[in-house]
Amino acid sequence: MAYAYLFKYIIIGDTGVGKSCLLLQFTDKRFQPVHDLTIGVEFGARMITIDGKQIKLQIWDTAGQESFRSITRSYYRGAAGALLVYDITRRDTFNHLTTWLEDARQHSNSNMVIMLIGNKSDLESRREVKKEEGEAFAREHGLIFMETSAKTASNVEEAFINTAKEIYEKIQEGVFDINNEANGIKIGPQHAATSTAHPGNQGGQQAGGGCC
Repeated sequence: MAYAYLFKYIIIGDTGVGKSCLLLQFTDKRFQPVHDLTIGVEFGARMITIDGKQIKLQIWDTAGQESFRSITRSYYRGAAGALLVYDITRRDTFNHLTTWLEDARQHSNSNMVIMLIGNKSDLESRREVKKEEGEAFAREHGLIFMETSAKTASNVEEAFINTAKEIYEKIQEGVFDINNEANGIKIGPQHAATSTAHPGNQGGQQAGGGCC
């Protein structure tokens, strides 16, 4: 299926906060309770529609462990959007957000849209971080904020789609230079001519470790 734009995303945050589960829920509509630790970077893709236009999201799910931090950093550069994830049942994952944010801002382009996500909202009884704290952190640092549950799928669609809407708005406002692919945005075949659609562009989830 032809797309008007391709947006590259990166998902960041501590180990075990549910980054891979969020990606799987968004691309495959399923939850996997036991997930192996991500080694390096995993990849998923999905088409969405914004303002009547097909947008392809290409999402890089990064490893949270310190030992993979240098690999993660190399993926910031080409990302238009980032999902910064913490676990509402683990205060330490919230405390580490500042470090992740500094890292992201240092290694990405200044216009990258960052969505702060408090994941595992289904585990209310084990909550250690209040929703208000997440909102306050997001306000202070100019981020969009949402609480999600990869398990129940609550707000997962919205998190990915609202990030894309924000990127799309920035394109309309001329904030992003869309001719520079280093910004994580690629103009798709739909812009040129619908007839140039590549049949291989659909079903991005199967793309394994493919790059583009």
